[in-house]
Amino acid sequence: MIRISRPIPLNRIKLVLFDLDGTLIDSERDLAASVNAMLVKHGRKELPLEVIGTYIGDGAPMLIRRALGDPADRDFLQQALNYFLLYYREHKLDTTREYEGIQKALQLVGQGNGSSRKLAVLTNKPVKVSRDILAGLGLAANFFQVYGGNSFETKKPDPLGANTLMREAGAGPEETVMVGDSQVDILTARNAGMWSLGVTYGFAPGTLEQVVPDVLVDSPSELAQALTERA
Repeated sequence: MIRISRPIPLNRIKLVLFDLDGTLIDSERDLAASVNAMLVKHGRKELPLEVIGTYIGDGAPMLIRRALGDPADRDFLQQALNYFLLYYREHKLDTTREYEGIQKALQLVGQGNGSSRKLAVLTNKPVKVSRDILAGLGLAANFFQVYGGNSFETKKPDPLGANTLMREAGAGPEETVMVGDSQVDILTARNAGMWSLGVTYGFAPGTLEQVVPDVLVDSPSELAQALTERA
C-alpha cells in the first residue's frame, strides 16, 4: 500500500536518486557471508543473517566496525576491513539479485509522466563494487551516474553526494527524489532539501518509522506507481 505523508509534485521531478542495497538489490546474503568469512578469519564467531542485516547501510567501514563490536585497535579494524572487501569483491554476485520488478520500475520511473527523467545511484557501498554489481545484473544502463561511499569525503546522510548529482543533472532539490530503504536515505533527502520515498521491502524498514519519508511503498511495482501515476 502506498502511504503519502507529503505528496510529491511528479510533474516537476527531473531526477531520481536510488540507494543500492535493500532498494535496488537484495545483497544481504553475500554481504553476510563476507562478514562471517572475515570474522572466522580473525577467530570470531559468525553472526546471524538478521543481525548483520541491521548493520548494513552506513558503508563498509561501519559494517565491519559493528560486526567486530567496535574495536579500539585501528590497525586490526583496517586489516579486517581489507579482508572483507577482498572477499566480497570475489563473492558479490554469488546470490545477489535485483528485487523482482525493479528493472521495469526503473524504466517506468525514468519515463516519468511522459517526459524523461535522469536516474542515478547514491550508495554508501564502495563505488567500484557498486558499479560492477549493477553491470553484472544488467541494471547499469538505467543510470547516468553512480556514486559510492568512497566517492566523496563524506557519506550519506551528508548531502554532498546528492548535491553533486543534482548539479550534474541540472536539477534543483524541489525537482529531485531520493529513494531508499532506511533512515539514512530519508535524512539525506532532508539534508539536501529533496523529496523522499521509502521502501519497506529492504533491510531496515523499522528505521522508516523513526524518520518518516514523504511517500512509503511496499514493493517495486508500488515504487513505480508512486512516481508515475499521480499528477
